[in-house]
Amino acid sequence: MTILTIIINLALVALFIYALRKKNLLSIFSNGRWWLTWIAIATITLMDELTSIYYAPYEAYRFIGLKAIFYIAVTSLLIRFVSTRMVEIANILEVNNIKGGGVYSFSYLVLGPSASFIAISSILVTYILTAVLSTVSAIENGLSFLDISGEIKFIGLFAIVWFITFLNIIEIKENAKFTFAILIIATFIIINLIVGGFANLSEHSFSAISTGYKYFVSDFTDFPIHIIYTNVIVGIGSCILAYSGIESVLQTASLTKDWREIKKAYVFLAVTVGIVTPLIALLALSSNIDLSKHETDLIPTFATVTLGNYFGVLISLLAALTLMMAVNTAMVASGELIEKVAERYEYSWLIKVNKKQSLYRIHIINAVFYSILIIITRGSQATLAEMYAVGLVASFCINILSVLIYRYNKGTKQLTYKTSRLGTLILFIILSSTFIYIASHRPYGTLLWFLLTLFFVIAGLKISKTRSPEIDSRKITKTPMDIVFAISEAGADKVHIHFMRWREEIVNDPAKKNNIYVSLYSPRLEEPDNLPANYFWIAIPPRTSLIDMIEGILKTIEYDIPPEIKIAIHFGWPSSSWYDRLSTGVMVYHLMKLPRKYPRFEFYIDKN
Repeated sequence: MTILTIIINLALVALFIYALRKKNLLSIFSNGRWWLTWIAIATITLMDELTSIYYAPYEAYRFIGLKAIFYIAVTSLLIRFVSTRMVEIANILEVNNIKGGGVYSFSYLVLGPSASFIAISSILVTYILTAVLSTVSAIENGLSFLDISGEIKFIGLFAIVWFITFLNIIEIKENAKFTFAILIIATFIIINLIVGGFANLSEHSFSAISTGYKYFVSDFTDFPIHIIYTNVIVGIGSCILAYSGIESVLQTASLTKDWREIKKAYVFLAVTVGIVTPLIALLALSSNIDLSKHETDLIPTFATVTLGNYFGVLISLLAALTLMMAVNTAMVASGELIEKVAERYEYSWLIKVNKKQSLYRIHIINAVFYSILIIITRGSQATLAEMYAVGLVASFCINILSVLIYRYNKGTKQLTYKTSRLGTLILFIILSSTFIYIASHRPYGTLLWFLLTLFFVIAGLKISKTRSPEIDSRKITKTPMDIVFAISEAGADKVHIHFMRWREEIVNDPAKKNNIYVSLYSPRLEEPDNLPANYFWIAIPPRTSLIDMIEGILKTIEYDIPPEIKIAIHFGWPSSSWYDRLSTGVMVYHLMKLPRKYPRFEFYIDKN
């Protein structure tokens, strides 16, 4: 095994030398600015995701025992499917000319200002608990080889929080090069830990793996089918913490050239974290140590048992460093999220910067909140982990639901990257079931998520009524009466009115005055551009459906236009895919009723 270890380490040296010699490894200059490459954003997220190995394996074991060894691998596969939807979200945001904001911008795009505050609460809960849980884990793992009292450790939690806050206030952050350097060190340490773990597999290890496999298989033979489904949901819900942080890639989309970099980053994470995390969990949970006595320092203890005291100390130091970096990343990410919301709703006092161009007010608010949470939970890793899972899965559910709604309303015509709609629906069902399980078994997390959600929804409703950016867009919208005036001014015996989806190409001659084009839009999605005189964009009022708007326009025309002017109504029929046609099935069902309601008009369905 010593020879194999040497070969593997030499291979890693060769790999990193090759990577470091590559031009534009971490950044590239294009179109007048510097962009991060996929390897840079993947590195940042990978370091965040890897921190979960210090607490997720034991938390999974605490709820489902040794079968967590296999459910962590199953959950890895599920998360890879979730990541494909994250790539699709990146593509959707790019199509809509939205840079930055990640899942918040997407939820605002699809769900609107009020419902998007539910997404904000879930994301903020995730960031807050990432920071606090990482702080606790940094102390427990980083100081595991020292005999320090609980009181000193508790004080250390506040020291880390305010130290990271101070670094952000004076604008000292780790950059992509520093993070990549840490990744190189972490790679050697973790790969050697895995190799050493396999080399030291004992009879106890094989027995533990066999026991876990037996319980895992029994979950799929415990008929009827709804019992099997429940078992799987419990298993996934108990292991979901192992893959926290995957949304961080999407949050960095504004730093990358296009969505394809996001896709490459997620593929990289799938073949690194997606494999390393299950392997670490398998080796640690099957090792010959008393798991019940090492809730907070399982991985350093496993490293000590496997490769000796010095390597255990090395793992502890790596844990402290990477977990503190995770605290910083969470603080920066939550700051950027709050900044995005404050910019949208013009709360300039909150995003005032200091001489170092730091969002110091937001950072201080975050630190105060982290400190309060540490006091409330008394720095308990178990309590924080339970709370963390609720916000994480809630955020996943909102993202997947938003993808479904967007694809149903907009189809795939503008998208380059498309996923299965049926697969997305199945993902949503699985994640929703997981959320229900976690919420019912994690009272602390559920309470925190509910209170934050309630706070932001109430605040969002009040803010959106007076400060919503939709207000200005609604002021410049056209009205049904503008269409009536256009018909009257056309002076034609027959007028063709074409209802078009956003960004569809005009297939008829737009110069003909008897052709009128109408697009109904939501102000949060897009604002009218410079359009031809006979093209009317009309905003859909709140709590009004698309079909109601169409009928309102038809009633206005029927009432104000004399019968001698013939009106032809044209609706588009998507030809991009059968999925798009199925998605518009409900709408077509309502459209088919229109000829009976409005016999005066001629109705056509055109391909587009």
